[in-house]
Amino acid sequence: MKISIASDHGGYKLKEFVKAKLIKEGYEVKDFGTNSLDSCDYPDFGRPAAQAVADKEVDFGILICTTGLGMSMVANKIKGIRASLCSDTVSASLTRQHNNANVLVMGAGIIGENLAESIVDTFLKTEFSNNERHQRRIDKIEEL
Repeated sequence: MKISIASDHGGYKLKEFVKAKLIKEGYEVKDFGTNSLDSCDYPDFGRPAAQAVADKEVDFGILICTTGLGMSMVANKIKGIRASLCSDTVSASLTRQHNNANVLVMGAGIIGENLAESIVDTFLKTEFSNNERHQRRIDKIEEL
């Protein structure tokens, strides 16, 4: 499975932690940056990482900033992206089951490494339910 990953300076350390975990587990990871703690603008990194998901270059995306709010806004501007900000495993599971989310967003200032690890595992291992009512709702989102 291929994963795009990106962060701004506020999410850099958590991005590096998550990236190392994914690589160790055998995922192919495409890192869109940032590559330091230097102040930067999250759209410069979040947009291309989410676009890679929309273009089907990768299977899923993971975006991280301090709160996750900015990255969520950026990702959801891209047609075909259903990005969900998750701070717990229940949300990560349900957004995959009900919304077929394809981008996970996390806030490094909100969650720590242990919780992030559980959220990522849950998100990547949970399947879409294929329930008709959920697909109907996703189809309506796609029409917007």
